[in-house]
Amino acid sequence: MKSALYLCLLLLGLQVQGQQQEQQIHHPPEDQSQADGENLPHVKLAPSNAAFAFKLYKQIRDESGNKNIFFSPLSISTAFTMLTLGARSNTLRELYKGLAFNLTQVGEQEIHEGFQHILQLLNDPQREVQLNMGNTLFVDNKVELLQTFVDHVKNFYYAEAVSSNFQNPEAKRQINKYVETKTQGKFVDLVKSLDPESVMVLINYIFFKGSWERPFNSFNTRDDDFFLDAKNSVKVQMMHQNKDFNVHRDENLSCWVVEIPYKGNVTSLFILPDEGTMKQVEDALLKETVSSWLKSLEEREIYLDLPKFSVSSSYDLKSLFKKMGVTEVFSDQADLSGLAKNLPVKVSKAIHKATVDVRENGTEASAMTMIEISVMSMPFPAPPHITFHRPFLMMIIDKNTDGVLFLGKIVNPAAKEE
Repeated sequence: MKSALYLCLLLLGLQVQGQQQEQQIHHPPEDQSQADGENLPHVKLAPSNAAFAFKLYKQIRDESGNKNIFFSPLSISTAFTMLTLGARSNTLRELYKGLAFNLTQVGEQEIHEGFQHILQLLNDPQREVQLNMGNTLFVDNKVELLQTFVDHVKNFYYAEAVSSNFQNPEAKRQINKYVETKTQGKFVDLVKSLDPESVMVLINYIFFKGSWERPFNSFNTRDDDFFLDAKNSVKVQMMHQNKDFNVHRDENLSCWVVEIPYKGNVTSLFILPDEGTMKQVEDALLKETVSSWLKSLEEREIYLDLPKFSVSSSYDLKSLFKKMGVTEVFSDQADLSGLAKNLPVKVSKAIHKATVDVRENGTEASAMTMIEISVMSMPFPAPPHITFHRPFLMMIIDKNTDGVLFLGKIVNPAAKEE
């Protein structure tokens, strides 16, 4: 029987609250040519990572029924790509295909260099946004990892291998303490028990705490109805702004797209399908669609209503990946011979947890809020009133890496945590 590799993906999602940091936004060198930029490893990865994000979203959507969806595609792809460093043969090919990597367009070395660069950019201490992502391997002390694998995960993914005695209850407490610390207390006692066959736990976490460039005024927040469907509604706290936003009306897909930026070169897209068109918009979720939306955004005044919400989600990635054609890594046929010496292993469990908390607060008033002042223009039709009072989509995009950090669908803002 193969020993079990417990792949555990941890995520603390978006938390929009009022903590201003003192750093300045990091800007890449201005003399870098566009051609050079397109050849950067993380830029080459962006299309594949986006394709994976939307492929996984649709798989989750098909299984979730009428539930909220929220996850980090980047967290998941980082952890599984790190695992490819120890995968061989068909196990490796399945993983690359499942993660939407085309090796004829981007080589294996470039893939890992791309994630290395993404981690560097996300964890840049000079960024104005609080954004941290990291990886750790907890390894049973009876296992001897191959030095090549240890070197590669440390070099490309900044992951440390921590030795532990999995037969001792202290191992579970050690892992849970690490998770709780890295997610600032959002995930407590994540690992309830370790399987007797487990020899390794791989943890990936991502923590994002963003401040709106222009926060909502809590005095304008009021109780309102959020319509779950044609017959049912729940009461929510609805935030309000009447300002200039980057907006796009997609007539082909019958939806509104509103960009709400954060400080620190991170932005969010909130997508509001017309009544009855959610599935049409979801089916069209592709990297080309989002790219078209971003290019079509135009600044205009709108009346914006957005609910406050806090939702959590949990996913069995083993089940999801199997339905996406990645099966061997979870079976006794798994070839992860590049991980450990003389020890055949497979992935026995892969879980992903995410939480998102959206509130009015951004930062204290600053010069950034003065952008509200604009040049007078020619007479314009009355500002549209865009009210997110029915199910909507959201995504958080890091502009430094062109990466989809978070992706979700809010069906019920008032739903209890799962």
